[in-house]
Amino acid sequence: MNLHHFPVELLKDEGLQYLERLYMKRNSLTTLPEDLAQKLPNLVELYLHSNNIVVVPEAIGSLVKLQCLDLSDNALEIVCPEIGRLRSLRHLRLANNQLKFLPPEVGDLKELQTLDLSTNCLLTLPERLHMCLSLQYLTVDRNRLWCVPRHLCQLPSLNELSMAGNRLAFLPLDLGRSRELQYVYVDNNIHLKGLPSYLYNKVIGCSGCGSPIQVSEVKLLSFSSGQLTVFLPSEVKSIGTETDHVLPLQELAMRSLYNAYYKFIKDLNFLSPISLPKSLLELLHCPLGHCHRCSEPMFTIVYPKLFPLRETPMAGLHQGRTTVSFVAYCCSTQCLRTFDLLS
Repeated sequence: MNLHHFPVELLKDEGLQYLERLYMKRNSLTTLPEDLAQKLPNLVELYLHSNNIVVVPEAIGSLVKLQCLDLSDNALEIVCPEIGRLRSLRHLRLANNQLKFLPPEVGDLKELQTLDLSTNCLLTLPERLHMCLSLQYLTVDRNRLWCVPRHLCQLPSLNELSMAGNRLAFLPLDLGRSRELQYVYVDNNIHLKGLPSYLYNKVIGCSGCGSPIQVSEVKLLSFSSGQLTVFLPSEVKSIGTETDHVLPLQELAMRSLYNAYYKFIKDLNFLSPISLPKSLLELLHCPLGHCHRCSEPMFTIVYPKLFPLRETPMAGLHQGRTTVSFVAYCCSTQCLRTFDLLS
């Protein structure tokens, strides 16, 4: 039976109040009833993939016991903010839809372990996603991502991150710093030329990266060494070199503030009397990155050092399918000189 509307008569069965699992897949459903939660208060798993649902309705937020929600292969354009009320949700699958953005309330899903957003139209990810403290598997393959929020590096439980087939030209400086993150796939991001050196010795997929695109075609700060060029995150204000003797005054001030107040850094209200732009206050809360040599936080300037993947022991694993380099982001000329990827 191919259903175009949710069978309302089904909800009249009083026995459904004890139902924990519901399959309504491979139909032609376009919407869900508003009283779904009232009729199915104990629902734990809801499988609605392969339908024609366009909007995740507000009523979904009332399924307080829901742990698994599968809305893959629909026509979703909007996910309502009320999805953040599903505090028991562990697995959310939204693959193969038409989503252009996610509501920030996704960050309220503290128990979420799996999030599949592959094959959508996402341009970026919500910064509050880093508040999903239980998230272990994040898949955003085949979207239109051009950047990844640096806050994503704060996910304490993330084990696997897949962002293949996007438009990424750079990655967050701290990506891979977490010991929990072991698998990173960024295949077929043709503008991507640099991988943070934290990813060395992780399982990485980077086939099809490093297209010989001209620097002028991408309006990003870039760093060149010999014939190699990598793009840097847009937050980087300047690039240091071995000939620099003094850090910029703004960077010195930011590091001093951070070191003085790092114990209270989660609450930035104490800094309100200090005249700092909002962007710099946010950097204090989440630095641009941490030195790959000594872990010193960095805020406006980095000292990059390139290590072509083809010149590392990992070259054999990729067999010439990529031209990317590992990039060590250092905090000073001293760390830049002494950093060695292979030691």
